[in-house]
Amino acid sequence: MDLYEYQARNLFRQHGVPVLDGAVATTPEEARSAAQSLLGAGSELVVVKAQVKTGGRGKAGGVKLARTAAEAEARARDILGMDIKGHTVRAVLISDGVDIEVEYYFSILLDRAERQYLAMCSREGGMDIETLAAERPEALARVGIDPLEGITPAVAHRIVQAAGFEAGSLADDVAAVIERLWEVFTAEDATLVEVNPLVKAADGRIIALDGKVTLDDNSRFRHPAHAELVDSAATDPLEACAREAGLNYVRLEGQVGVLGNGAGLVMSTLDVVAGAGERHGGMKPANFLDLGGGSSAEVMATGLEVVASDPQVHAILVNVFGGITSCDTVAQGIVTAVESLGGLPKPVVVRLDGNNADTGRAILADAAIEGVTVVDTMDGAADVVTAIAEKISGRPAGKEA
Repeated sequence: MDLYEYQARNLFRQHGVPVLDGAVATTPEEARSAAQSLLGAGSELVVVKAQVKTGGRGKAGGVKLARTAAEAEARARDILGMDIKGHTVRAVLISDGVDIEVEYYFSILLDRAERQYLAMCSREGGMDIETLAAERPEALARVGIDPLEGITPAVAHRIVQAAGFEAGSLADDVAAVIERLWEVFTAEDATLVEVNPLVKAADGRIIALDGKVTLDDNSRFRHPAHAELVDSAATDPLEACAREAGLNYVRLEGQVGVLGNGAGLVMSTLDVVAGAGERHGGMKPANFLDLGGGSSAEVMATGLEVVASDPQVHAILVNVFGGITSCDTVAQGIVTAVESLGGLPKPVVVRLDGNNADTGRAILADAAIEGVTVVDTMDGAADVVTAIAEKISGRPAGKEA
C-alpha cells in the first residue's frame, strides 16, 4: 500500500524523523484555516501541495507557495480537482515553509534480487532520481543492508560516506536521520521509504521535506492502525470487493475478463489473450484474477460475479488446470454462480484441463448454460473469447446478450 505524503510525514514524526508542521485540507476553506494556524504560529510562508500517489506534482502545477491565508485558499482552489498523471487531487497538504540551503536524497527499499535491503543516498536531491541514476550513476551511492544487522550508527555513517559527505557535524546529522528512517522501515513493515528531498535548512536543521512510503500488505495483521491509512475513495470498488472475498484481483484496461487458478497460469493467460486479441479488434485482458490453488465452488462463483460486474468486460475466460482444485469443483462453481446471478450477464468461455477435467466438462454439458462455451485448449479458448468480445464491442450499448 502506497501512502500519501501527509501519511508518510505522520509516520516519520512518530519515529522521530524531523518533519515540518502541516495539515491536510480537502476544501479551499480548510486550506485557509490551516494556513492561518501556521502563519499565526510564526510561519512566513506556507506550501500548498497536491496529495497524489505519483511524482511530477511540481511540474504539473500541484505545488504552490502562499504568504497569506487568502492566497493559500486560492492556491488550494486551483489544485483541488486537478488531474496529475491520471490521479485526481482530492486533498492538499498545507505545510510550513522553510529556507532550503541544500537538497539531498535518501531511500531504503527491499532488494528482492539480492535478498537484502538497499540504501541509496545522494548529495543531489530534489530531481528525478531515475535520471540522475542513469546519467551520473556515480552521484548515487548504493549500499546493501544485511537484514540481520540493519542500519546501525556505523552503517549509517558508511552510507553517508559513500554518498560523499565529509566527516563532521553534517555527516553526523544526516546519519542520525537515516537511523530514524530505518526505524520507520522496520517498525512499520515497509518495502520502501524514500525522502526526496532530504534538506539542510538555512538554520542547519536536517529535515525530511517530502516522503514516500510503501507498506507491505502481508504484514497488515501486525498493524491494526494501518487500516486507517487505506484510501477508500481511491480504491477500485471491484478490487475492494475481491479483496474482502480473499481473491487476488487487479483491474486492467481491456474487454476480456480472466479467471484462473494460480498466478503463473493467470499471467500466461493474460499474454495469450493479448496475443489473440491482436487478431480480433485489439481486444485486451480486463483484469488479473487468481482464484488460488485450492479454491472452492463458492470462491469460483464469487470470482465470476466480480469479473462479470465490471462494465468494461464483454466476455470472460475461465482457464483452469486442475490440481489441488479439481475441474469438477470449478465447473460446479460456474453453475453456482449462474444460479446466484440468475443467469450470466456476460458470455463465458471455459477451458478445463488436468484433475477431473472430463467430469468438469460433463457437468457443464449437463447444465447446458446459455452463454457458456467450453474449449479444450488455452490458445483456442483465447481465440474464441476475444472473437466474442470483438463482436460485442461493435454492438450498440445494452445489446450484449
